[in-house]
Order: sequence, then C-alpha cells, then structure tokens
Amino acid sequence: MRSIRPSFARRRGRRRPLAAAGLVAALALTGTACGPDEDKAADGPAATGSGTSGSETSGTETSGSDEIEIPADIADRLKEHGIDVDAWKDGEWRDWDKDKWLTEAQDFVNPVIEGLWKPERMRSADDPDKTISVQDAAAEQGVSDPAPAPVRATREKTPYHQNAAPVGKVFFDSPEGSMVCSGTVVKDPRHPGRSNLVWTAGHCVHAGGGGGWYRNIAFVPAYNDLGKTEAQLGNATQREIAPYGQFWADWASTSDEWIAGGAESGGAGAPYDYAVLHVKPEAGDKSLEETVGNALAVDFSTPAAAKAGTVGAWGYPAAAPYDGLIMHKCVGRPGRLSLSPALPTMYRIGCTMTGGSSGGGWFRVVGGRTVLVSNTSIGPADSTWLAGPQLGKGAKAIYDNMSEQYGAK
Repeated sequence: MRSIRPSFARRRGRRRPLAAAGLVAALALTGTACGPDEDKAADGPAATGSGTSGSETSGTETSGSDEIEIPADIADRLKEHGIDVDAWKDGEWRDWDKDKWLTEAQDFVNPVIEGLWKPERMRSADDPDKTISVQDAAAEQGVSDPAPAPVRATREKTPYHQNAAPVGKVFFDSPEGSMVCSGTVVKDPRHPGRSNLVWTAGHCVHAGGGGGWYRNIAFVPAYNDLGKTEAQLGNATQREIAPYGQFWADWASTSDEWIAGGAESGGAGAPYDYAVLHVKPEAGDKSLEETVGNALAVDFSTPAAAKAGTVGAWGYPAAAPYDGLIMHKCVGRPGRLSLSPALPTMYRIGCTMTGGSSGGGWFRVVGGRTVLVSNTSIGPADSTWLAGPQLGKGAKAIYDNMSEQYGAK
C-alpha cells in the first residue's frame, strides 16, 4: 500500500450516477460570484507578495532587509530556541538540525518570507508520496471492507474559482526540499463569513514522531485557476498561478497522536492524520473566506461508512501520471479500512489520484449543503484507492481551539 503522505525518504454497492452528479453540482455552487480579477484582495501587492504573517500583532522585529518582517511574538519564540532572527531570514530556516527543528505543539513558527513561493518554485515542489506495504495495511486489522474498484480521477472544470472555490494547494519546506499538499477553506464558527481556516492533513504540517513542524507553510486557493499546462505556464505571472494571492499559516494544529506517532512510512498515525491552519494574506486584511467567496462546514458526526452516502475527494495529484498543476476529483461510496483493532476505522474510496492530493478534502452533501467529512491520507502503491480519517471529537477539539484562540487574529 502506498500512503499519500509525504515521502521524505525520496523526492519526488455504488450509488447511482445521479447522486454523484448531485455532489459535484453542490460543490460547484461554492464558487465566487465574481472572479479573482474583480477581487480587491488580490490586486496589486498580492500578486508579488508583501506584508507579514501576524502583522497585526503589537510590535515587530525587522531584519536588515525588507524581505521579512517577523512579528515580535514569533521572534521571541525563535529566540527561546536559540534561533537568531536575522540568521533565519538569511537562510537558517534551511537548517534542519535536530536542535533547531521545533517539534512540540506550542512551538509552531512560520514567519512570512516575501517572494519565497515564486511560480517556478511552486511548480517544482515535490509530491508528498510515500509507500506502505500491503502487509502494513493487513496486519492486525479490525474490520475492513474489500478494496474498492479503482475510480479514474477526473479533472475539475475551469475556472476553479467558479467550480471548487474552497480547494487549493498547501506548499511547505521539509528536510528533503519544497513539498506540496492539497487543502480546503473551511468555515470558522466564531467568525462567520470571515474564516481564515484551512483543513489539510497532519503530515502536511508536521513530520510526526521523531520530526517537527515544517516551514514556510502557505496556502494558494484555486491554484492555476484556468488549468493551464506546464508549457502554457512557462512564463506565467504570480497572479496566473495564484489568482487570489498566497496565505501564509501563522498557526497550525494537528493531533497529538500524529505528532507522537506519525511516521514517514507505513500507516502509523493515519487515523489521526488531520490538521487545521490559521492563515493570513501576504498583503491586505481581507479574510480568506471573503477573498475566495466561500468556505465549507466540517462534519464531525463520524458517520459509519455504510451511512455516509456518496463522498467526493478533491485535490491536486502530483506524482505520475499527474503533474500537480490540475485539480482532480473522485466520487463514490466509501468503505471501511482498519489498520488496527485499537485504532479508529478510516474511510476508503476508489480513486486514482496520487501524491500531492494528500490533505485534500472529502465532501458529502448533508441537508442540501456540501460539508467536509475527511481528508486524503493514504493509498496503495498502484494508486487505486484513497483512505482518510474519520473526524470525531479529537478533530473537533483542534478545530474549536483554533477558532477560539486564533480566529480573530
């Protein structure tokens, strides 16, 4: 079995079609009423990136260059760990020495580095693919349903901002280089209409047991909005790649289980492989939800697979035969995947998406509205299915804490 989680050892009964079509149509309704060209939040400075994550905090420490302005609270956290602020700006963030790789939940720091995620660097970010063996998935299983038949991933219609507005790409740096995942704009219950929250996978923000927080985490909604090919994007502007600009994470939360037990290989931590980002634009003060025009609610009811109905997984697969430039989706009815009787059962659907789609949202329609019910975590080496965690009390606690503690920042 192949996990869709990042590989840091190397780079690089089915419901009737009508029901599936209904889900696709429901998601399409999340598009914005206006295109990104009409969105003031994406005008001017947002195209090249400026400003800082956490710029509204009182007090900042500015290095000798205008490339990075680190909020005082982040600078203080860096100093607590013996990290020089100026050195960080000058490239010390590339130092993954164990003593400087922050690991604890409270140690997340992610100061904005202006201009870091240029179009070419985004396109060259590696897919988050890693493998687990069939033995790993079969060992000490609880109840699993038979592996589903593969469902060929289909391209999302363009422009993405009209058909899947909340979906985008999560970029980050790891010890192995620049990496990419997928993510979804989700609602902030305590700040309706003004959410800055992004749902993704835990392995897209933290390396798990023995590792630490990744760096330079940024979310790009509606990445490559028009679905252009690599050749067409050869001389692309930042705006063509990131029509709404870039949103840097100023805080991230994942499960304690992932931080303690997540692994680079195998299925360890997969049932707890979820995370929430709080983000801010590189420029301007408009919220992420206001900028893209919508956000999805999160369903924490953990419906049994047999009762979940039709679900769809969205993301940007980057491993062959895909290239990470095009948004894809798979729709079907989920089954059960159990990695151990002691762990929560995961959802599993047939899908041919590969690495790069990890962290992408799984959606279902409840009461006429589309909600996020899971996210992509693992899959087999032959790319025939995907599995994602059930989002229960633990996931809700992380989400609620993010809303309460950071939503208004």
